[in-house]
Amino acid sequence: MSQMTMIQAINSALDVMLDKDPTVILLGEDIGYFGGVFRCTDGLQKKYGEHRVIDAPIAEGGIIGSAIGIGVNGLRPVAEIQFADYIYPGLDQIISELARLRYRSGGDYFSPVTVRTPCGGGIRGGQTHSQSPEALFTHLSGINTVMPSNPYDAKGLLISAIESDDPVVFFEPKRIYNGPFDGDPDKPALAWSSHPGGDVPEGYYSIPLGEAAVVEEGDDLSIITYGTMVHVAQAAVKKAGISADIIDVRSLVPLDVETLKQSVEKTGRCLVAHEASKFGGYGAELTATVQEECFWHLQAPIERVTGWETPYPHAFEWDYFPGQDRILAGIRNVLEAV
Repeated sequence: MSQMTMIQAINSALDVMLDKDPTVILLGEDIGYFGGVFRCTDGLQKKYGEHRVIDAPIAEGGIIGSAIGIGVNGLRPVAEIQFADYIYPGLDQIISELARLRYRSGGDYFSPVTVRTPCGGGIRGGQTHSQSPEALFTHLSGINTVMPSNPYDAKGLLISAIESDDPVVFFEPKRIYNGPFDGDPDKPALAWSSHPGGDVPEGYYSIPLGEAAVVEEGDDLSIITYGTMVHVAQAAVKKAGISADIIDVRSLVPLDVETLKQSVEKTGRCLVAHEASKFGGYGAELTATVQEECFWHLQAPIERVTGWETPYPHAFEWDYFPGQDRILAGIRNVLEAV
């Protein structure tokens, strides 16, 4: 075991797969000589060469389109989109080609593309470097969607994504790239000290897609969340002095419905939290799933805590971000409801 940040764990996963499987290649903007804007691919081009770690032009549609063609022809491409905010020029390739290829070919063709991209706020990035568009991809049949909350999961899930024959969009919450919350989860990321985020095996291991993680166990309510918000929820539960199940969905598609069901049937109360805006967000799907599966066990309406219905504001980032206080208010609403 080694102490790794999420950046180091992702780098380790890519290193392991490049070494293990000669069909794995990486492509993206500045991922080679520079090692990526967040250093997730640092040193990999020097180790594996320019034909395996490819610096691509600033053309997201071209990056994803190239990855699809490479995948169809027998390789396992891992495409990096530098920020999730920049993935939109590649949406046509993802929606019209990547998601539908196996279906439209009657199973004759597939393209095992993994699209990695940093998401979310908390780094003072403003409206064009802080978006959380995960709900767009969970709506596409044929695409798996993943967002880890810690270094151990990030490495294991990324290895599974690369090995999967189905395409995966792999979101990496940049606010927790360099370590866990340093005391106060409502602090901007730039105020944190950078320190290791947890024990991570140095070699190969995988975590299956489609399995949620029970981060904490309790009886008062179930908090269902993912990514950065797992840590905010943990801090809020501690501050509230309550006993709660905290479920890290981590694999948004495929969704582990059974783990959610078991938790809510036990506690009878549920809060769903995510960083993205509320209307049409992934929390709506989680809420609907809990309602369908657990209606007769619910003792209170399901609460949602999310970002506001606005572009991500630079000047008011910590008013927008659903921090501890908003989670605490949501917990009170759920527990006080009759």
